Order: sequence, then C-alpha cells, then structure tokens
Amino acid sequence: VGLILHAGDVSSEAVLQELEQVAPVKAAFGNRDWALSERIPWVNYLEQGGVRLALMHGHGSWWHYFWDKWAYVAQGYRLERYARLVVSAAPEADVIVFGHTHRAENVRMGECLIFNPGSASRGFRRSELPSYGILELDGAGGARGQIIKLEGYQVVGGKWLRIS
Repeated sequence: VGLILHAGDVSSEAVLQELEQVAPVKAAFGNRDWALSERIPWVNYLEQGGVRLALMHGHGSWWHYFWDKWAYVAQGYRLERYARLVVSAAPEADVIVFGHTHRAENVRMGECLIFNPGSASRGFRRSELPSYGILELDGAGGARGQIIKLEGYQVVGGKWLRIS
C-alpha cells in the first residue's frame, strides 16, 4: 500500500497514528470528527498517477446532513442522492472517494469513479460484512476500484480477531 485514504469518521487521532505505521495517510473530515477539525480538511484533493482524486466524507453541509437524515427515514438508502452531492462538490475529479454511508460502492457515473470502501470496523447493518477498498491507478490516468469484504474477522475491543 502506497497511500491510505480515510473517508472520514476517524473519531480519534490514535486511528490516524496507527494507520500511519503502515503507509502515509490522507483523511477527510466526517460528521464524527470534531476533535480533529484542525487536522483534517472537509475535502482532500490529490493527484496520483495522472488521476484527480477527491477524498471526502460525503455528508455535505450541516443543512444537507439533517435533510438527508429525514430523506433516509422516508425513502431509505439511495446511492443517487449521495452521488449527486459528491459529484457537485468535486466535478473535476476522476475518482471520488467518500464514506458517509458506510456502504461499499464501486460504480462509474460517466467518466467518474464513485468509490466508497464501506467500513472496516463494522458493517452498516449486522447483515453486511465489514469491508475496505483498494484503488489501483495504472499510471496513465486510469483507476480501478475493488471492494474487499472482511470474512472471518470481527472487531472485539478495538482489535481484529479471526472468527473462522
């Protein structure tokens, strides 16, 4: 791994410090990151291998965040709702990495890859496995995403344990 992208809801400086032992880390400010507001930007723009990346949490403004809570209760999860928001926040990006929904997504919308690695600490619902994502950049401006489900592991007391 050459670079770790954390799409928000870091919650603790200790998470960043632990990840930095593996590789350099870029993060985006999530709705649970008030203690880290001085350290983490709302959107982190990067260029890697000729690919313009936008790393964000994807909850938008606080008005949008509260409106979306109502929409989620009324309509359920809809990727299109979040995709419109993240694309409008970074229309020039080739790849947008976001995390707010904690639901793994790896879809192309036009020329843009919309990528949400899910949540490595837990699935959004009990029926959903935790996951992480890998972005492969070909060095010529191309990007491909992969979602890896964490089968056989569970987080207990902040540590990964093999359960199978």
